Amino acid sequence: MAEKASESAALSPILKQATPVLAARGEGVYIFDEDDRRYLDFTAGIGVTSTGHCHPKVVEAAQRQVGTLIHGQYTTVMHRPLLELTERLGSVLPDGIDRLFYVNSGSEAVEAALRLARQATGRQNAIVFQGSFHGRTMAAASLTTSGVKIRAGIGPLMPGVAVSPFPYAYRLGMTEEQASEYALRELDYLLTTVSSPSDTAAIFIEPVLGEGGYVPVPDSFLRGLRERADRHGILLVMDEVQTGFGRTGKFWGHDHSGTRPDIVITAKGLASGFPLSAIAAPSEIMDRAWPGSQGGTYGGNAVSCAAALATLDVIQNEGLVDNSAQMGERLHKGLRGVADAHPVIGDVRGLGLMLGNEFTAPDGSPDAATATKAHRIAAEKGLLLLTCGPQGNVVRMIPPLIVNAEQIDAAVDLWSAAVTEAVS
Repeated sequence: MAEKASESAALSPILKQATPVLAARGEGVYIFDEDDRRYLDFTAGIGVTSTGHCHPKVVEAAQRQVGTLIHGQYTTVMHRPLLELTERLGSVLPDGIDRLFYVNSGSEAVEAALRLARQATGRQNAIVFQGSFHGRTMAAASLTTSGVKIRAGIGPLMPGVAVSPFPYAYRLGMTEEQASEYALRELDYLLTTVSSPSDTAAIFIEPVLGEGGYVPVPDSFLRGLRERADRHGILLVMDEVQTGFGRTGKFWGHDHSGTRPDIVITAKGLASGFPLSAIAAPSEIMDRAWPGSQGGTYGGNAVSCAAALATLDVIQNEGLVDNSAQMGERLHKGLRGVADAHPVIGDVRGLGLMLGNEFTAPDGSPDAATATKAHRIAAEKGLLLLTCGPQGNVVRMIPPLIVNAEQIDAAVDLWSAAVTEAVS
């Protein structure tokens, strides 16, 4: 077929950039545009470039793998990077979780976890929490309540999903413990009125709400979920897509509470920018998956697996989990200082290097306009950030785990100047 000479294609107009940057290259915590202007990247590709942009060890591992085997479809042939990654992940997964299934994206992994939970329990329903984000594909979108933009115009959505209140203390005007107690009571009520325990396969929870506003789950709430899951034979699924691999200052977000999951979902920071995701479960659960229910053309790609192995090496050899905790504390302190000087920021919260600044009007309502303005000005000054929250009034910071004290302090200074200008 002859190529058309005069017509060109364009991206969908629905794809909106969060920043005006046309990236030419990345190095560590920095993005450089085509004019070679340098930006502090505190988006990390939405938490993906965990070891920074183009970490030399990740680049070398990927380049070496590209030269030997790019794609070995894992239900057709097996390849060494996948076997080695599976063995290595066994050393960081929770005790007793020893079986893995690989796909490409967080949404795919969420859907795989739901499929597994339904087959393993013989039950159909899933419980999620208000403000949750689990993905954009149909089943994952049915589990998502972080904003109507994910759900609108595509119904009817998948049935069998019950939504329970999330312990969002700031929004509820409660202490964290009061919010936890309230949300557990409401969950018990939901199990009495909406989804019978005997019909409920799984509870899905993010250890920190992602798109929903960067709200950490109280430890007492996660422990309460574990107790109810055990009591009713429900599987507890930890969606660690954004919180896993050191992001929160511990290897897994649920480690802060000491809560044991039944299924773990991981993606984003797993392979430093290469598409790779997985679900992990004990053999007694994974063995109940039905034949043919797990598969996919690109899952467990050889280059992605090589990059994930290098990512694990960097995280462990460079002490990035501890760095996330230490630099997260430094960043939180700096952001708290900015908030203290500007009452428009009503709350600063998060875990490790996963922090949110919630903008609130004097009457307590969400102030998305000022959040958006501060976010835009920060980019103009050289600091790349993202917004989140159902009303778009939270500005989030998720730098690579390699970030150092000097870079944290520079980001806080830029943020302070951006907020000052936004409210003036």
